[in-house]
Amino acid sequence: MIGKPASLLPTLALRPPGGNSSIVMWSGQLSGEIVLGNAFPDLARGFIRNDRPNAARFASGPPPSEGGALRGAGGVPPQGGGGDNGSEGKMSRVKIGDLMQQSGVKFGTSGARGLVSRMTDRVCFAYTMGFLQYLMKRWDLKEGDQVAVAGDLRPSTDRIMAACAAAADYLGCRVANLGKVPSPASANYGIRMGVPVVMVTGSHIPDDRNGIKFNKQEGEILKDDEAAIREEVVDIPDRLFDGGGSFVEGAVKPLPEATREAEEMFYRRYVDFFGPGALRGSRIALYQHSAVGRDLLARVLEGLGAEVTPLGRSERFVPVDTEAIRPEDAEFARRVGSEGRFDAIVSTDGDSDRPLVAGSDGKWLRGDVLGILVAKFLGADAVAAPVSCNTALERSSLFANVFRTKIGSPYVISSMMDAVRGGAARAVSYEANGGFLTATGIDMGGRALAALPTRDAFLPIIAAVMLARREGKGVEALVADLPQRFTASDVIKNFPVENSSRVLKELASGDSWADLPKIDDRFGPPFGPVKTIDYTDGLRMTFESGDVVHLRPSGNAPEFRVYTEAASEARALEINGTAMGVIRGMI
Repeated sequence: MIGKPASLLPTLALRPPGGNSSIVMWSGQLSGEIVLGNAFPDLARGFIRNDRPNAARFASGPPPSEGGALRGAGGVPPQGGGGDNGSEGKMSRVKIGDLMQQSGVKFGTSGARGLVSRMTDRVCFAYTMGFLQYLMKRWDLKEGDQVAVAGDLRPSTDRIMAACAAAADYLGCRVANLGKVPSPASANYGIRMGVPVVMVTGSHIPDDRNGIKFNKQEGEILKDDEAAIREEVVDIPDRLFDGGGSFVEGAVKPLPEATREAEEMFYRRYVDFFGPGALRGSRIALYQHSAVGRDLLARVLEGLGAEVTPLGRSERFVPVDTEAIRPEDAEFARRVGSEGRFDAIVSTDGDSDRPLVAGSDGKWLRGDVLGILVAKFLGADAVAAPVSCNTALERSSLFANVFRTKIGSPYVISSMMDAVRGGAARAVSYEANGGFLTATGIDMGGRALAALPTRDAFLPIIAAVMLARREGKGVEALVADLPQRFTASDVIKNFPVENSSRVLKELASGDSWADLPKIDDRFGPPFGPVKTIDYTDGLRMTFESGDVVHLRPSGNAPEFRVYTEAASEARALEINGTAMGVIRGMI
């Protein structure tokens, strides 16, 4: 993606360690390999590739100890601290963790997210460099290997995909453009092909924001990976960017033509496993809005034999949040359900890794209830779920092992992988948003479904309808068979981080004896005495009445989420509104 300069710097002078004179190694425009030799033991070896004179680049940190390739933009040696070596050679050295603080684009519960205005080409280029440098050090990524990029349907996604692809190309990797595909489809491609994938998506958040999900060759990055990436130091070629962090004109080439390979692999994943007639006779309404998987999901469901009616397609991005469902989305499902034409109504969020499923009554299932049904259908023997999810999981007694984690896919992935190491045969996990993950392959009817340890919306949608067919009842009736615990969640948007810190500092210091009087003062009047406190992720309070209130700031947006659980839906909704009022009253 990097545009080639007309020529290299006219002269490059290198000084041997301890030497007082410079040795001129070359001048003018060159191609071919240049061996620095024993005079420069710290450099080991430098080269300029014949086919791309500008592609010799420098990675941050020490080079490989033996025969490693030393890389630097445009054949220019690294500039410690961003020293100047001409307009084409100036480099800015930056630590990824520092750039996250400066830009406000930080790792959250799943990937890095931030305001589009702060996700400049330079920031996205640097983050992708940091990710790929980390893989080169720890995960055997090499120059010449493939790196795939994909994205959702936000207006800013194409620009950010181009910046990520440019960074991969800059480090000598071959870029594959998977196009606009669901996050799980891009991750599935990466795992099956053994290549890293950079998925540009902000998921469910409004389109003034976006994000980047980084996937290693074996799946999405986990928290240990994030910590290591933050420590990466990258040398950014200043010649590529203007003062605002945008690419200068002509600095990068357009993305390669998109391939449909990831889409086809994902289609075959489900049609081959469940079989072409698995949903024959099922009538499904598909709320498409601006979900990136809207057409592929329709194609998969039709491939399984369902009669699919697409509804609500939008060319403007719609921030559908499967965890905090908008009133208009709830009304849409109720209206469609009232027509009496459909067995199920389904949808996904923006990047199609979080599902929405409703029965014929047009009432969206909570994601943490849907997860129980899917795990049941798959015959799971180990289930991991965040602490915020419905306790019907344990009360159902359907599963031999249940594990609770912090909120975020990296945590449930780690937990279900631990379950596999502990001997689980069918380890799965899900989140309150409905995204479903599998750590082991699933065998059913003589067919095998390969593990996909990343959030997926397609599997839970298909499995819920299949379970209803298998048990001869509607999707809504499946819920009635579970222990009757009801959850609700809502979010206070535009809630500054300092406000979140103030709330948790007052109520959740980690010292339960010190926190209890403060919690009783704030929450005692409407909820009564506190029975237990859980600090696993935020503050989760279980009251003597059985009511549960869970407070947690968002990990990737200026939002504050409130989760509640009670013995009836009406009570769960009521106490959610009450808890939201308490939080607003604290600010």
